[in-house]
Amino acid sequence: MAGFDGTTGNDHDVGVTRRSSTTPSIRDVAATAGVSYQTVSRVLNDSPRVNAGTRSHVLEVIARLGYRPNRAARALGSGLSNSVTVVIANTTLYGYAATLQGIEEAARSEGFAVGVRVVESDGPVDVRHAVEHVSDPDAGGVVVIAFDTAGAEVLRALPAKVPAVAATEAGGLTGVSRSMIFLDERQAAADATGHLLDLGHHTVHHVAIPSESGTSARRAGWRTALEDAGALVPEVLTAGWDVRSAYEAGVRLAADTAVTAVLCGNDDTALAVRRALYEAGRDVPGDVSIIGFDDVPGAAYWTPALTTVRMDFVALGRACLTAIAAELAGEPQPPLALAPPSLVIRESTAPRRNN
Repeated sequence: MAGFDGTTGNDHDVGVTRRSSTTPSIRDVAATAGVSYQTVSRVLNDSPRVNAGTRSHVLEVIARLGYRPNRAARALGSGLSNSVTVVIANTTLYGYAATLQGIEEAARSEGFAVGVRVVESDGPVDVRHAVEHVSDPDAGGVVVIAFDTAGAEVLRALPAKVPAVAATEAGGLTGVSRSMIFLDERQAAADATGHLLDLGHHTVHHVAIPSESGTSARRAGWRTALEDAGALVPEVLTAGWDVRSAYEAGVRLAADTAVTAVLCGNDDTALAVRRALYEAGRDVPGDVSIIGFDDVPGAAYWTPALTTVRMDFVALGRACLTAIAAELAGEPQPPLALAPPSLVIRESTAPRRNN
């Protein structure tokens, strides 16, 4: 993996007394300049996050010490690699891909290289291979996108010595002492369900996506809103990550004329349910109102435009990179400022018809 900071040989000193025959490291530059090694890395990577005065001072120290960064070298002076490996089970689904995007964007700003390790399944062999891949002492930090059982199993199996942060479902994973960052969509799911009840729908059906815990925040928020309103809590229909299974759930719902409102586990699920309703001759939102989850970029341009819950996965990814960078530097975890998920009302919801 390219993109690491390191040192190269130098046959003479430049105004500095060395403790050994090795050339100065990025840590030596940081100590002399009175800044963190991450700040030095940002200067070397032309990050806009460094002010002009600090940049000038660090560059002066670099020149005085004779430090020569070698981005092909694998180790920093501390032995920690200036890189992050992302463990992920799916790189195409929106939530995963957008979180990965946020990690990569923040890594460029922080001066980190990013590698990706796809874990094929939650089977013991695949999990072990992923863990072994990221457990090299010089491999730097690890960010696990643990939205599913495969990612969760990797996180649980990582040796304690491996610096790691995880993006998880709301509430994190039980029995795991790692730093876990999440978007808590529980209230947004309750708000979405409440919106449908306020439109006069007697209850709201739910097509759920897979959950690592089996009791996701989306499902919990939906159920709480129904129970608080004294409404019937229907059976949950569980779809897989594939749209075909969501479509099949939609076929079941379309055949039941008592179904007038559906909360879907994500926007792909909503698209598949919408198709099933269309084929059954049931209008959206005239006959059935639909709400999705995630607010994928195209949701506003569907016909009808999709009412959905906006999730800022890119910000989640940035927060994960910032957290692992702090852990690698031995610094306190920075405060988080993630916007809570929120309901975006568009055209796919309407008042219930009085039949």
